[in-house]
Amino acid sequence: MPRFPRFATTRLLYSLHASKTTPSPSPSSSSLLLGSFHLRQFSAGNSLARAKDDKDVWWTEVMAKLRNIGISAHIDSGKTTLTERILYYTGKIHEIHEVRGRDGVGAKMDSMDLEREKGITIQSAATYCTWNGYQINIIDTPGHVDFTIEVERALRVLDGAILVLCSVGGVQSQSITVDRQMKRYEVPRIAFINKLDRMGADPWKVLNQMRSKLRHHAAALQLPIGLEDDFKGLIDLVQLKALYFHGSSGQEIVIEDIPSDMEVLVAEKRRELIEIVSEVDDQLAEAFLEDVPITSTDLEEAIRRATIARKFIPVFMGSAFKNKGVQPLLNGVLGYLPCPTEVSNYALDQTKDEEKVILGGTPDGPLVALAFKLEEGRFGQLTFLRIYEGVIRKGDFIFNINTGKKLKVPRLVRMHSDEMEDIQEAHAGQIVAVFGVDCASGDTFTDGSVKYTMTSMNVPEPVMSLAVQPVSKDSGGQFSKALNRFQKEDPTFRVGLDRESGQTIISGMGELHLEVYVERIRREYKVDATVGKPRVNFRETVTQRADFDYLHKKQSGGQGQYGRVTGFIEPLPAGSITKFEFENSIVGQAIPSNFIPAIEKGFKEAANSGSLIGHPVENVRIVLTDGASHAVDSSELAFKLAAIYAFRKCYTVAKPVILEPVMLVELKVPTEFQGTVAGDINKRKGVIIGNDQEGDDSVITAQVPLNNMFGYSTSLRSMTQGKGEFTMEYKEHSPVSHDVQAQLVNNYKGPNATE
Repeated sequence: MPRFPRFATTRLLYSLHASKTTPSPSPSSSSLLLGSFHLRQFSAGNSLARAKDDKDVWWTEVMAKLRNIGISAHIDSGKTTLTERILYYTGKIHEIHEVRGRDGVGAKMDSMDLEREKGITIQSAATYCTWNGYQINIIDTPGHVDFTIEVERALRVLDGAILVLCSVGGVQSQSITVDRQMKRYEVPRIAFINKLDRMGADPWKVLNQMRSKLRHHAAALQLPIGLEDDFKGLIDLVQLKALYFHGSSGQEIVIEDIPSDMEVLVAEKRRELIEIVSEVDDQLAEAFLEDVPITSTDLEEAIRRATIARKFIPVFMGSAFKNKGVQPLLNGVLGYLPCPTEVSNYALDQTKDEEKVILGGTPDGPLVALAFKLEEGRFGQLTFLRIYEGVIRKGDFIFNINTGKKLKVPRLVRMHSDEMEDIQEAHAGQIVAVFGVDCASGDTFTDGSVKYTMTSMNVPEPVMSLAVQPVSKDSGGQFSKALNRFQKEDPTFRVGLDRESGQTIISGMGELHLEVYVERIRREYKVDATVGKPRVNFRETVTQRADFDYLHKKQSGGQGQYGRVTGFIEPLPAGSITKFEFENSIVGQAIPSNFIPAIEKGFKEAANSGSLIGHPVENVRIVLTDGASHAVDSSELAFKLAAIYAFRKCYTVAKPVILEPVMLVELKVPTEFQGTVAGDINKRKGVIIGNDQEGDDSVITAQVPLNNMFGYSTSLRSMTQGKGEFTMEYKEHSPVSHDVQAQLVNNYKGPNATE
């Protein structure tokens, strides 16, 4: 019967190191010992009381003491640093290391060398820890927009989240993106305003931005005692106590009365908190309106109800780097975020035309698990699973509903960043990993008794491509192996072959995304690859009608070649579905009908390579009106060659133009950068077709040639101090300007002329 060990505390509420006997705390510190709130443990709707009534339901207490959370934010807000402190205070690690790995070690959750060198998180990493008898599964996610899929798939399987905000930068572009993802997956969340020790820290500015930019119904649960270099501690507005963080790593908290000079401000902020929560919680509103004294218990219960209902976001404060405010945040995770049974998850029943089925989230039901992330480990493919219902055991047979395959679970592990702990079984609500199970990201597994699939996650389309090829021809096998693996692991990473240039084209979410994969190919597979700008897929077309009358005649002893074709080429009307049309308008038997397919084939072949820059010709209609044949010398080859030469001869008369792919680009930038960004779009020969205001941001819609968009993500970030973001999708092929056409033709004719 599984039971998670209770975390014993010494001396003070949040003290890190455990002893076998816990002495009685002093009166000054006892009021916050796990908060009177946490000790009551009513967290899953009095589920513990139910467990006592029904001893058979062993999992009720276990599920009530389980939390699955993600930590998400804009880049450089301190997510990984915060996770490092959480692991330290919960006893999971015994030393604190910093993100950039200056001490040669680096943060625990950034296990990849590239992550430690660049000081950014590239892959989401899973871990677990125990705090005050509760088990917390944590996924630390990247903040960079290029790795947005890692955030997407983490939030898909989590029950709650911590939105980390920088007290100086405030609500930034990726904060908005992450918040949008949390809303999409209906994830209850708490906010943590980090970096209160930095110069320019202003938590109240950030709180106002949460309300205006993110439309959050939010209020502070804490008040900082000093800011910047004077940041000393926090005041708990719920329990009305001051918290000071002592010890070399802030592991001991001293709890004192509120400083007398802050009492007025505390009373004002607590009243504001009660007012905001009472707007979304009827029980608290009733007490507030009747002027009944509101106890800490009443307030905590109301905050919990409103947070789980996603009507309110409690705001915590601190500085993870300076080891202040992390333990109260952990208590907030236990107190205000839901356990797995308090979150509604549904599956689609494949036997009933994808009818929605609500999952109970209990170990008693049939097994339902979702593979949300794949990794290539030392022992084969590692598949991360979130178990929504039932129990999975090592050695069990499970069914992949998406492929219909029956599989055995050879090894079951719990992840701690890049370390693994073997386990025999796992139940609903847990996040585990299995080895040796061949599947794709988003596949659903059951025990075979039901045919349920979980809804898939949102996968954004790639916005950038690069041409890559291995330096050495001998390393082609390893190169292909690397690309296949990365494509399987990351749904936003695509690999294709450019038929025109023969180059391998990799596509992803941005330059950093693709740069990281090229670097990983070099490090993990020892393959050096050259990276080039991909050849843009230009097209050619004609703009006016041109007649042709061509005779192909060749006599060289024996059977000769004879074929004459007459007709015209013209552009297809705008909006035509087909790109190439051939019409036989010959009346009579000027050309025997058995030669017509060869003529069509010749024109198609000629249209594969236009004479301007050698790219395919499209939007062209060819009409055959007359011709001539010879009883002996005419053949399919003769008419095919006649068609090819006829096309080439009349093509220049039809005034051909080059078409280039034009992208529909949507930019979201803070209003102060609007002029700079619009000017840059004009420089890139873009046409701005829309400009809307959305809060403090400008949303610009433009049509820009793809050839001018390479390197744009870097340019946009530098123009907007990293606050701008853009999406790009193909719209159409449009004619290039005369100067660009002349330049492209000269570039093409130059090397070809010398050959």
